[in-house]
Amino acid sequence: MSTEWTGGGAGGSSDGRGELLEKKRSKQARPPRFKVVLYNDDYTPMGFVVSVLESIFKKSPAESTALMLRIHRSGFGVAGVYALEIAETKVAAVHRQAEQRGYPLRAGVEEE
Repeated sequence: MSTEWTGGGAGGSSDGRGELLEKKRSKQARPPRFKVVLYNDDYTPMGFVVSVLESIFKKSPAESTALMLRIHRSGFGVAGVYALEIAETKVAAVHRQAEQRGYPLRAGVEEE
């Protein structure tokens, strides 16, 4: 974040000549955010999806169950929104846990 001092109104510091200086801050652009989407399939048990939502996405049991049902009914659901690197890491964790258990659960990353 850069700062620049300019002459101006109250709330700044003195420049030694009795003139007040005002501090301006440039705004940094917020990094793009990405949704982690879980997709429904006909083979992954609902209980496993709930456990993934709790362990990887830190959802409460009630939130996890509600989201699992949304995924089941609509075919997909957003598990969370993150910076790209974090979203990709969470997708990889979902795939790793599913593959270890032999389930075809899939997740993906979409720009918000």
